[in-house]
This record gives sequence, structure tokens and C-alpha cells, in this order.
Amino acid sequence: MALCPTENFSYLCPGSGSEWLTSYVYWTEVYRVHPPSKGRNVLVACGPGNNGGDGLVAARHLAHYGYKPTVYYPKQGKNELYERLKTQLHNLSVPFTSDFPGSLQTSDLVIDAIFGFSFSGPLRDPFPKVISLMEETQVPVLSVDAPSSWDIEAGPPKEGPGAKFMPQTLISLTAAKPLVKWFKGRHFLGGRFLTKGVVERYGLDIPEYPGVEQIVEVDVNGEGKL
Repeated sequence: MALCPTENFSYLCPGSGSEWLTSYVYWTEVYRVHPPSKGRNVLVACGPGNNGGDGLVAARHLAHYGYKPTVYYPKQGKNELYERLKTQLHNLSVPFTSDFPGSLQTSDLVIDAIFGFSFSGPLRDPFPKVISLMEETQVPVLSVDAPSSWDIEAGPPKEGPGAKFMPQTLISLTAAKPLVKWFKGRHFLGGRFLTKGVVERYGLDIPEYPGVEQIVEVDVNGEGKL
């Protein structure tokens, strides 16, 4: 499977619609790998950028479908969209926490929506400790587009927080990123957003999505499977 170039394709579905679409993909993936029968307590760790916004919308979906999300959002984005999402979550009685270690102890799943496509180091507080905890925990972790702390091309850092971070599940939006060469867990591709022109321009080999599915599991050889 051809890997996605280091280009942000958010322009293909701009604005709040983009966040809804991508977060719907993440939510359906959560249900696939971690149905409510495996535990309803989900800790959603959000960063200050677009990945964090996707996490907020995913938390909203989770609240509507029988999960009990808790949001960790220490460095909050200030734009209007994120303010609206926070208001919606408060109206749904979704709790926000500043205690990541304590919340982790009572969680059945962690959604890592801290850093994604645009991440570049170094890590700033409080995220080194948070990533170290995700590295060490026995609670399954699902990362959104990239395991937090990983470089989009070079993969995990050579040392420090994140060097041994290997979430159980990774969902890549639109196309796999170069960092998947270092990933050893279950890998899913989500979102049928790319135009034919973009696919042809970059020589991307996008697996076939069955029916109306928005996600497809991709094995180590890049072949799609359900």
C-alpha cells in the first residue's frame, strides 16, 4: 500500500463538517474494536489542535451511544468550534478531568487524540507524563491518525516519552502515513474523502471499502480486510 505524503488533506472537507466526518469514523472504529460489552468507561485525551477537536467530537458520539466518556483536555483550543464542542459535552454531562493518572485507573479504553499529523517536538508539559502513562498502562489505547509523540515520517522518538509507545489500535485518516512502518498493532484506514485526482497525483493505493463502510482494516501487506 502506498503511504500518504506528508500533506494535510483537511481542505477536502473543511470546517466543522470535517470534524464531524472524521470523528464519526473514529467513533465507529471504537465500537468495532471495543464494544460497550468490553467496558463503557472511555478516557479521551485531547490535544490543543485538530486532533483534540476530533477527540471532542468522538466523545460526543460515545456519550450518545452508551459509553461513559471522560475528557482530558489540559491545553484547550480557543476557536469557536472547540468552544461549541465543550458546551455540547457539558450539556451531555460528560465530565472533564485534570487528573489523567486517576482517570486512567478507572478506564476501560483510552483514545489518544493528543497529537497527530502536524506534530513536531519537543513535548511540553503536561504531555510527557501523559504519554509515559499511556506507554506503561495495561488499558488498551486507540490512537487517532498517529501515536502521540511519533514523527509523521520517522516514527517513534529514539528516547524519552513515546520511545516505547505502541497503542493496540491505530486509525489513519484517508491514507496511511509513513510512520505506520513502525506500527505493530491493529491498523485501520478511515474516511472515504480523497478525490480521484489526489489519489492519482500521489499514486496512493487505497483499499476497497466494502459497501457503505467508512473504515477498513489494513493488514501488514496493505490489503484491506473486514
